[in-house]
Amino acid sequence: MEKLKNPQLAIPVVLMAGIFWSFGPYVVRNIDEANTVPWQYLFTRGMVIFILLNLYLYMEEGIEFISNYKKIGVSGIIGSCGLAAAMITFIWSITNTSAAITLLCLAAMPFITALLGFLFLKETISINVWVAIGIATIGIIIMAIGNNEKNTFFGFVLGIVSAVGFSVFSVSLRWRKETPKFTTVALAGLICLLVSLIVIINKDLSIFSSSKNQALFAVHGTIVCLGMILYAIASKNIPAAELTLLSLTEVIGGIFWVWLPWLGINEVPQTNTIIGGFLIFLAIFYYSLIIKSNRRFIALN
Repeated sequence: MEKLKNPQLAIPVVLMAGIFWSFGPYVVRNIDEANTVPWQYLFTRGMVIFILLNLYLYMEEGIEFISNYKKIGVSGIIGSCGLAAAMITFIWSITNTSAAITLLCLAAMPFITALLGFLFLKETISINVWVAIGIATIGIIIMAIGNNEKNTFFGFVLGIVSAVGFSVFSVSLRWRKETPKFTTVALAGLICLLVSLIVIINKDLSIFSSSKNQALFAVHGTIVCLGMILYAIASKNIPAAELTLLSLTEVIGGIFWVWLPWLGINEVPQTNTIIGGFLIFLAIFYYSLIIKSNRRFIALN
């Protein structure tokens, strides 16, 4: 694993990773009739993630990277399934509601992760963290109340499910810290590929979409991988508290790109979404402040 020679570069590198990820919703919004080709999207995106991450591991570790798959264990399989479920529900969420709602649901991941850690790993949750979880929950409820249309509410629910899937992945890494994380993500891409292929065959669908859509599917998979590699290189130099705040660049950027009229989407969030999102941001900021004393470093390897 490459390390930054200058630790001061860690913050801008992680910010750049978040910016890469933030373009995902904009890419999805440019897909032609995205709600009609979710399985083709998941097939191609999963394949790209699986191939690129394995290529990266090969360049880092040589042919020995294959042995990482033997080290995954039960925790890695659970984490891969959770991440694959998050990837699958993400595309269904964002094609049935606004990008802002989907991204703000994902912004609640730190609190969902804390709750899952409390339930399954017996990790303690302080009163301050419960306060942050309460604030975020109020924000989520406000967003749900403001999105009572059938498809929009369906997208909101899937956004929450996607956040839970990502949180399952995070908790699986805490459960067994020696689990090879990049390999777990690559396996999640493979699971997406296989599940999508099974659905495509059963429904007698075309494996591939238009050339434009296929290019966008691949672009999304590529920016996910590039963001992860940058994040991995820099994350060993940044404590958990700072990473929590820096990860907001993905959410803020994702909402901004699909709103910016110059880029052709001009998707304006509803008032309830803005209010609920503000409360989630407030909760994350407060959460980051109260764990400031935790100098634990988080890293993907």
